[in-house]
Amino acid sequence: MGIRRTAHAVYDTKYHLVWAPKYRKWIKQEYIRRKVEEVVLDVAEHHGFEIQEMRVAPDHVHIFLSFPPRYSISQVVGMLKSISASEVFEKYPEVKKQLWGGEFWEDGYFVRTVGDKVTADLMKRYIRYHRDETHGKQLKLF
Repeated sequence: MGIRRTAHAVYDTKYHLVWAPKYRKWIKQEYIRRKVEEVVLDVAEHHGFEIQEMRVAPDHVHIFLSFPPRYSISQVVGMLKSISASEVFEKYPEVKKQLWGGEFWEDGYFVRTVGDKVTADLMKRYIRYHRDETHGKQLKLF
């Protein structure tokens, strides 16, 4: 990441996004996690997002990314969540049948901009460290 340009902007944005699946259910399946990761990478490429680190864990998703300022954080999260859910439901219809209300992701999300105290290197290390086997142990950011 670093300074990037569009036709009308020069920017250096960095965001850490986290969200969880509804009922923490289907994302525990490896094939679902692979599909979610594939879709997120496709969406990012299509819209000019730069993903520095990503981890689709069995009970949540971490992404460290940059995106052009023409998008808001809520637009980016909305795109990533809605498109990945639609693709999972299309490829694996049994998933939708198992979810009450037909929603794949929880409604909310966590976002943090990266800079000052929370540096890009610290965020990348945090996401790399946050593997399945560390479930229950939380790495301190500060």
